Amino acid sequence: MSTILTMDKSQIRKQYKSLREGLSKTQIENRSILIANRCLELPIWNKKIMHLFLSIENQKEVDTSFLRTLLQGKDKEIVTSKIIDSARLQHFLMTDQTLFKKNYLGIPEPVSGIEIKSSDIDVIFIPLLSFDSKGNRVGYGKGYYDRFLLNCKEDCIKIGLSFFEEEQSIFDVEDTDIPLNFCVTPKQIYQYT
Repeated sequence: MSTILTMDKSQIRKQYKSLREGLSKTQIENRSILIANRCLELPIWNKKIMHLFLSIENQKEVDTSFLRTLLQGKDKEIVTSKIIDSARLQHFLMTDQTLFKKNYLGIPEPVSGIEIKSSDIDVIFIPLLSFDSKGNRVGYGKGYYDRFLLNCKEDCIKIGLSFFEEEQSIFDVEDTDIPLNFCVTPKQIYQYT
C-alpha cells in the first residue's frame, strides 16, 4: 500500500485505522500468527529482557498473544507497561501471578508487580499504524512510546509489528521521532540501520 509523498501522520492514521477496521477476526488471527512466526527470523534471540505490548482488541491491533507464547517458550523475561500520569509508561515483569486490568483506552495493564527500568530492556516490540522505508513509524499520536524510547539504552532493538507493508515516506517526521530497527509484517521483515 503506497501513499502520496505529501501524506502526513494524521492522514496515515485515518487510512490505516480504516484498513484495520476492514479486517475480520480470522484475518487478524492468521496475520498475527504469521507475524509471530516471522519474528523467529530476527537476530534477537540472544537477548533476555523483551518488552511486549498487549493488544487493544477494539483497535484491531496485532494479537501479541502468539508472540508472547514464543517468548515464554524461549525463556525470555517479558516486560509490559501501564500508563501513569496520563503521559508516561511504567514497566513490569510479566509472571504467572501478574494480574491485568483494562485501562480507559482498553489496554490490558499489569495491576502491580516487579518494576523494570527502561534502560534494562533489550528488545521492544512496538505497536503502530504504519511505517515507512526509513523505519519511521506512525502510532496513535499520544507519544507514550516516543517518551519510553528516549529512556532506553542506545543498543535497544526496536521492532514494529504491522499487518500492512511499508509506506514510501511519512511526510511530517520530527527530529524527536526514534526510528525502528525492524518491522515485521505477515509477508516479510524490514530492516533499518
